[in-house]
Amino acid sequence: METFWVSLQKLVNSHDIVIDRPKDSAHPRYPEYIYPFDYGYLNNTSSQDEDGIDCWVGSQGGKEVTGMVTVIDPVKGDSEIKILLGCTEKDMNIILQCHKRGDMDGLLMSRNIGS
Repeated sequence: METFWVSLQKLVNSHDIVIDRPKDSAHPRYPEYIYPFDYGYLNNTSSQDEDGIDCWVGSQGGKEVTGMVTVIDPVKGDSEIKILLGCTEKDMNIILQCHKRGDMDGLLMSRNIGS
């Protein structure tokens, strides 16, 4: 499993993070939803939605990969990954709950840093 995290960290290190939805900003289509942390994507990458790979930057900031959330949306008929950067366990659980709305669901994988 550690080789997965090393590869993911290499991906993050080789791309700039673009924050297009800063902490405390409203979602463009759902103004009642407020982002609890900075949310954006890795520039010059591609995900299933053909945009950059999504990422959350938690309270610790920086580019250290601390986990990942896999999201399933049966209504849209898609799935995506969200890379978690600089997140504490508490941050990761808040982010996971963000993706458990309506019919969406998410699965959190936490990286055990230092193990």
